[in-house]
Amino acid sequence: MKIFLRILSYANAIGRRLAFFFMYSVLGIIFGAFNIVLVIPMLKSLFEQQKTWTVPPLPHFSFSTDYPVGVFNHYYLTIIQNYGRLNSLLFVIGLIVVTVVLANLFRYLERVMATKIRVDLVKNIRMEIFKKVSLLHIGYFNNERKGDLISRFTNDVMEVENAVMNSLKAVLKEPVTIVVYFFVLFTISPQLTLFTLLVLPLTGGVLAEIIKRLKKQATASQESLGRIVNILDETFSGMRVVKAFNARNFIIEKIEKESDFYRKVNKSMSYKNELASPVSEILGVLIIAGIIFFGGNMVLSENSTLDAAVFLGFIAVFAQIIQPAKNFSNGITALQKGTASAKRIFEMIDSQPAIQNKPNAVALKVFEKNIEFKNVSFAYETDFVLKNINIKIEKGKTIALVGPSGGGKSTLADLVPRFYDPTQGEVCIDGKSLKEYEIESLRQQMGVVTQESILFNDTIFNNIAFGNPHISEQAVIQAAQIANAHQFIEQTENGYQTLIGERGSKLSGGQRQRLSIARAVLKNPPILILDEATSALDSESEKLVQEALYNLMKNRTSIVIAHRLSTIQYADEIIVVQNGEIVERGTHEALNNQNGLYKKLVDIQKTA
Repeated sequence: MKIFLRILSYANAIGRRLAFFFMYSVLGIIFGAFNIVLVIPMLKSLFEQQKTWTVPPLPHFSFSTDYPVGVFNHYYLTIIQNYGRLNSLLFVIGLIVVTVVLANLFRYLERVMATKIRVDLVKNIRMEIFKKVSLLHIGYFNNERKGDLISRFTNDVMEVENAVMNSLKAVLKEPVTIVVYFFVLFTISPQLTLFTLLVLPLTGGVLAEIIKRLKKQATASQESLGRIVNILDETFSGMRVVKAFNARNFIIEKIEKESDFYRKVNKSMSYKNELASPVSEILGVLIIAGIIFFGGNMVLSENSTLDAAVFLGFIAVFAQIIQPAKNFSNGITALQKGTASAKRIFEMIDSQPAIQNKPNAVALKVFEKNIEFKNVSFAYETDFVLKNINIKIEKGKTIALVGPSGGGKSTLADLVPRFYDPTQGEVCIDGKSLKEYEIESLRQQMGVVTQESILFNDTIFNNIAFGNPHISEQAVIQAAQIANAHQFIEQTENGYQTLIGERGSKLSGGQRQRLSIARAVLKNPPILILDEATSALDSESEKLVQEALYNLMKNRTSIVIAHRLSTIQYADEIIVVQNGEIVERGTHEALNNQNGLYKKLVDIQKTA
C-alpha cells in the first residue's frame, strides 16, 4: 500500500481528484443498487394477486434506510390501489430507467476522473525518472545496462499505468461496491446475509494464495524484459560488427535464451492470473447454490419468513457482488505486477548522485587564473588508476596528456568537469576546490570534444546549437566556419537543416568531428578538454579537424589527450602518464632529448 500511495502522489491535484473519483463511484454504486432492488416491487406488481393494499403514511425525513423505503412504499402502494398493478409496473420501470441513466452518468464521470489521474501520473513519473537519472554521475551509466534503463522508462511505467487503473477500482471502488450491496442485502434479509458472510472468506483465502505467488514472478519478468531490450539495443547499434564477425547465430541464441526465460515466467504468471477468475466464479456459483438452498428452505417452510419476490431480489442483488469481487481480485493481481515495476522505477529515482552540489556552493562566473591538481588519487572501485597527481595549468596554456592506453589520461581529464570526484586530494580552479562551485556553472566554463563524436538524430543546425535553442543562424554559421565545417554543410541536401541520422550516421568521421568542434566553438568556453579528438580520422580529415582545433584553442586553456604525438608538439607542457602516475613532463623538445618513455613513443610512431 505504501508503494501504491507513492505512485498516486505523482498525479496532479491527487487529493481533489480522488475525492471526486470516490464521490462519483459511490453515487454510481448507489443508483446501480437501486435499479437492482427495484426488481422486488416489479415482481410484486407482476405476480402478487392481493386485492386490497394498505397504504402506509408518508414518513418524516430521517437519515436512515427506512425513510426512502417508506417514501417508495407510500407512492408505490398508492398507485396500485388507485390505478392498478399495470400502472404500478410502469412506475417501477420508469424508476429503473432513471436510476440506470444516473448510475451510468456517474460511472462515466468516475472514469473521466480516473483517466485524468492516470495520464498525469504517467507523464510525471516519466519526467521524474528522466530528471533524476540525468543528474546521476557518468559512472552510473557505465555500470547499468542501457536497455534496462529504457525498459524501466517504458515497460515498467506501462505496468504502473495498468496497475493504477485497476487498483483505483480494486482499492477504492470495488470494496465500497461490496459494502453497499451487503448493506442492501442485510436490509432485505439479515439471516441470508449472515449465511453469505460465513462462506465468502473461502473465496478470499484461495485468491490471496494465488496473488501471493505472482509478485516474485512479476519482478523476474520485468528484469528479463530489460535484458531483452539491452540485447536489442546493443545488436542494432553494433550491427556492422555482428555481420562482420558472422555473429548472427550467436546473437540469435543469446536473445532466444532470454526470450525463452521471459516466456516461461510470463506463461506461469498468466496461468495463475487466469486461474483467479474461474476459481472466483466457481466459488461464487457454489455460494449462490448454498444461498438458493438455504433461502428456498425459508420460502417453502410452513412458517415462511421470506417472501418469494424478496428472495429473488436478494439473489439478484447478491449476483451483482460477484463481478466486483472478481474485479477486486484482478485489481490486486495487477497491483502486484505494478508494485514490482514501481519498485524498479523507485530504485532508479531514489539513486543518489555521487556528484552533487554542496548546500553552500557558489557560482563560477569567470575563470581567471589556473586549474590545479593537488595530490590527486582516484579509484573506480578498489584499485587506484591515478596516484598522487600534481599539475598546475595556467590560464591560456595548453597541456597535453600522453602515454600508453589505460594509463589514466581520460580519467584525469574527467575530474575537471567533475564527471568524477577524486578519491584523495583535490582539483581546484582559481584556488578553490571544484566541490565549492555549482556543478552547472563549472561545466558552463568548459567545452568537451571526444574521440567519439556524440551527435543526435536531428538537423545539423540543432546539433551545433545543442543546448542553445534561441541562438541565431549567423552565430551557428560562424561556429561552423571556424570548425572548417561550413563548406561540407553547404553541400548537403538541405544545408544546415539536413537530418544527419542516428549518431550522425549519414556523415563521415571527419564531418562528425567538425560538427562536435563547431558545437564547442558556439559555446565559446574558456576551458577546453580534447580527448583523442583526431585519433579515429584519416590523414585528410585529420588535417581539417586539426586546423579547426587550432582555431578553437586560440586564447583558451586546453587539456589535450592524444595518441598521435605529432598533433601536440605545440603544447606548453606535455605530461606523460603511465600506470596512473606522472613519469615525465616538459616541452616536446625537452622530452625528446631525454631518451625516456616519450622519446620511445615518438620513435614508435615515426616507424609505424
